[in-house]
Order: sequence, then C-alpha cells, then structure tokens
Amino acid sequence: MDSKLQIISGKYGGRRLAVPESARPTQNMARIALFNMLESGIINNMSELVVWDAFAGSGALGIECVSRYPHSRVLFSDVAYSSIRVIRENLSKLDVGGWAKTIRGDAIAMIPQYAHMMNLIFVDPPYAAANLGCAFVKRLAREVRKGTIVVWEQEAVNSTDADLKKWNVLRDKVYGRARFMILQKN
Repeated sequence: MDSKLQIISGKYGGRRLAVPESARPTQNMARIALFNMLESGIINNMSELVVWDAFAGSGALGIECVSRYPHSRVLFSDVAYSSIRVIRENLSKLDVGGWAKTIRGDAIAMIPQYAHMMNLIFVDPPYAAANLGCAFVKRLAREVRKGTIVVWEQEAVNSTDADLKKWNVLRDKVYGRARFMILQKN
C-alpha cells in the first residue's frame, strides 16, 4: 500500500501513511487548509483535545491531531475491517501508545456512547454515501455538548447544509472536490 498520503505537521510530520484500498483519504493539501482553519482561533482555546475520527478510513485526520497536539486523545472508528487494520498499522509504526483507540463499528450507533466525551469530531463518510454524513450530524446534534466542534467533509458537488438551529457554522470552504463545514454546537 504505497501512498503519497503523509502527516503534515507536528511530531510525526513527513511520515507516510498506509491507505486501505476502499478509502478516499483527505488529500495532503486539503488537510493543510483544514488544519490552518482549525488553528486560526477555533481549537486554540482547548486545553485538551478529545477527538473522534468517525468514518476514519486511513485515520489521517485523527493521526494529524496526535502528531500536532501531544496531549490529544483520539478515537478512530470505521465499519470496514481493512480500515481498522490499516489505522492500527499506521498507529503502530508511530508508536502512539495509549493516546489512540480503534473501534470497528457503525459510527451512528456509537454516538450515544462516545459523542458526549468529545470536543472535536471529524465526519468524513464516503462521498458516495452523502446521506450517512447527514444522518450522523443530525444525530450528533442531540448528543454532543455545547461548544463541541464538528468538521464535516463532503463532496462539494453533493453537499448538504447543517441544521442552523443546532449548529453555528464557523467556516465553510471548498478545496477541490472537498467541502469542509466547521460547525460548533449551539
């Protein structure tokens, strides 16, 4: 699984990540733009990051957090066994240890158990399953704490807006095929 996907910055910056065949990882340039947005006043106030990389694929978004923010804790979830295997391989190569946990399962079903613990959640379902992201964000709105940040990546040409009664839109940007909506729970 040779890939050009790499960690952008932090402790593990420059290290390459394996990618499962079924995954469509957020590309390096788009992740650079995304983390620049997050670091421009959105997550700087958080003393500790408790992150959920839902629909994790390769785990690139969560691993970027582990690399950049030394005291972050990350939960990686995906339904595909191949994704969980690759995420575990990527984490093992980096010797991340107890800062990360991987769970194979349906992210929507996990919301009641995990959402209330998180302060940053990445939502990046397959572009072909846009309805999955909508259902996830809708359910999240009932479970997360006020102030929780959600980064929702969608295919730009097939994107949907969040319920503005439940979320503040902090940023809404398109980078190539990807649309990033950075939401904060009201």
